[in-house]
Parts: sequence; C-alpha cells; structure tokens
Amino acid sequence: MSDYDESVLLEAQKLVHGDRNDDYGPPIEDFTRTVGMLNALFAHKLKEDLTPADFAMLMVCVKLSREVNKHKRDNLVDGAGYFECADWCHRAGG
Repeated sequence: MSDYDESVLLEAQKLVHGDRNDDYGPPIEDFTRTVGMLNALFAHKLKEDLTPADFAMLMVCVKLSREVNKHKRDNLVDGAGYFECADWCHRAGG
C-alpha cells in the first residue's frame, strides 16, 4: 500500500455513512432537495426530471473532471463516495 492508512473505498464509506451523513443527512434526502431545485431551474431544458441518483452521477462527473485536471486523492475518495450515494439512492427508490 502507499502512504495512506486505508483504501479510498474505506475512507469514502466512512465519510458517506459517518460525518457527511451526519452533516447533510442521508443522500436521498439531500439529493432530493438538490434535484428539486435543479429541476425547477432547468425545467425549460429537461425532457424529464432528474432523480437523486442522477445527481450522484453528476457529482461523479465533477470529480472525474477535477481528477483529469490534476490528481488529488480527495477526487478519488469523493468519486467513490458519490457512487455509494448513487447506490443508496437507487435502493431508496430515487
């Protein structure tokens, strides 16, 4: 392993199910609020509403774009975390 004590996946899981969940609430609730605003803002451009899982995937794209620009472990951790959030949203029906 490298200089890090834990894998990107374990770090992401701890964040999603720990601090970030405590700070922002469960992803399905946080992302539902966010896509509600995005759907209202872009209603004239969207053929159908975005879902909370769609928003998680959008954030994966943000992290991929940042990683392409410059490697940073945080991009990998957050990307893995957003995939976890997408799964969480799918399982919750969103």
